[in-house]
Amino acid sequence: MTDRTAKADDGGAVSFGARLVGSAAFTSLFREGMALVEETAAYLDGDGRTESRSLGRPESIAYATESMRLTTRLMQIASWLLVQRAVNDGEMSADQARDEKRKVRLSPITSTLSPEIFGRLPERLRDIVERAGRLQERVQILDAQLDGKLVAEEPSRNPLEGQMELLRQAFGRG
Repeated sequence: MTDRTAKADDGGAVSFGARLVGSAAFTSLFREGMALVEETAAYLDGDGRTESRSLGRPESIAYATESMRLTTRLMQIASWLLVQRAVNDGEMSADQARDEKRKVRLSPITSTLSPEIFGRLPERLRDIVERAGRLQERVQILDAQLDGKLVAEEPSRNPLEGQMELLRQAFGRG
């Protein structure tokens, strides 16, 4: 494996984030993220451009603002995913990845639009914005796990329960 091989820390816990980044689940997350980037680019350059022309002035300004936020969010996510894949593939060390990560901000990019204005934007844009937000949340959880900021608690009965909870958190389920 790479520098991110899951290792036990002093308390015997295994780094779930490091293990997840090297897993099929990460590959799926990577593909989902890159597919959303491609889908968004195609939409904004195609149907989205057409849809935006039919909007009123307030909605048109909101559309432009929201599409910029969306593009920024997706570029941050794509950068993070590409760095993690480079570490997995041995193209970058964990130290190099940490240096690159300082350049990528995964901070939430929340909309400042009122729900009323957001609701008047094209349905497909709203859908992509919401999906990108959920994807970003999953990436932020995984990033926190890799940084050791999010650790599973010691399970009391089922030894897999802590790992299952981390999976639920990472993939936005309950």
